Amino acid sequence: MSSGFLATAVLSECFLQLTPEQLELLNTKKTQLHYQKGETLFKQGAFAPYVLYIIEGLVKVFIQTGGEKQLNISLAKTGDFLAFSSVFGHEHYLYSSMALRSSRVCMIDKEALKQVLLQNSQFALQITSRNNAMEGLLVEIIKNLSYKQMRGKLASALCYLSGGDFLYENVFESLTRQDIADFAGITLESAVKYLKEYEKDGLLLLQGKNILITNREKLEWLSRTG
Repeated sequence: MSSGFLATAVLSECFLQLTPEQLELLNTKKTQLHYQKGETLFKQGAFAPYVLYIIEGLVKVFIQTGGEKQLNISLAKTGDFLAFSSVFGHEHYLYSSMALRSSRVCMIDKEALKQVLLQNSQFALQITSRNNAMEGLLVEIIKNLSYKQMRGKLASALCYLSGGDFLYENVFESLTRQDIADFAGITLESAVKYLKEYEKDGLLLLQGKNILITNREKLEWLSRTG
């Protein structure tokens, strides 16, 4: 196998499905960049020539909802793809992204990636299935915004941020309280208030920036019934 592409990236299972020729094509059509904490990877509405693969790091994905307001929709970690929709005809980025910690990112030309997807059905299936998780997440966000009270919104955000995908990431140490509020779709003041209430009720412990979930079962119940 050509090592040029894989040398820049964590060896994801989906890349193992590629032929040497397909790897070489991606290798000639990619650029590796390093982003410091707080740097923007791309902005909502900007032209989208690339799909981004996170070699290492943690990235916040968010939508600008008007003025300076934003709604955080997900976190992307090592091995995840961003802006995958650009392969399917979206000429502009549908959301913005920002590094929450020092991150290495591989920017892959979307037309080269599309060519490989068309050539290799097994690769296409694996890479698209990884990105389909976003659909379920967006449905959950809509439910939160439409039906849940603030306590339930915050509980849902905390369940997501402390869930299996981020079990070993210590994401709360990379997030501000405003970030958490933006994941829940509530104000900063409400987020701080309910975090203190949850700690008093024994659902979690506040340790500086870090949040330790101590009663996940009750937190998930609040998320469902909130």
